[in-house]
Amino acid sequence: MPVLRTVHPSPFGRKVEIAAAVLGLGAVVTVRKADTNDPADSLREENPLGKIPTLILDDGSTLFDSRVILEWLDQRAGGGRILPTEPEARFAALRLQALADGLLDAALLCLYEVRMRPETERSPGWVERQQGKIDRTLAHLEAAVPPLAPVTVGTIALACALGYLDIRFEGKWRAAHPRLVAWLDGFATIVPAFAATAG
Repeated sequence: MPVLRTVHPSPFGRKVEIAAAVLGLGAVVTVRKADTNDPADSLREENPLGKIPTLILDDGSTLFDSRVILEWLDQRAGGGRILPTEPEARFAALRLQALADGLLDAALLCLYEVRMRPETERSPGWVERQQGKIDRTLAHLEAAVPPLAPVTVGTIALACALGYLDIRFEGKWRAAHPRLVAWLDGFATIVPAFAATAG
């Protein structure tokens, strides 16, 4: 049985857990907590980058990052389920996933700047650049909210990105983006795994 190494509230690990549930593979993947800060954790042997999520397959080989794992899950479920095969739909899903992952990357960099650096070493300009990426992405998505169906790698990634902003940034994005708030509510309704992976 494949083992997913992750930790809550990793939005990238959450993407994998939601995808597995959507594809009916939730019972096929065992989740095992990883500690990216512990040099004794086997994660560094399973993934030389020491990053989560990492999926350990039955033969002991590993897959990372979340985008690769989602593609593997889709293939395991028969293909074309969350990663469309028709080119236009496929690249729309991949583009949305890239946008949402980029939003997450910027949010994580903002968070790490505060958490990992002493106050005297922080760069307000760096945080401002990352916040600009977040703000532009949210404005872009508010103006062109993606369809809720079908559920794809893109919509899963977007839901996890918005959920992460709720968890780590107190949902401050919500006030200026009512259409995205409604979209996320709709996603949570059609994908129960979103709420199930929140904690």
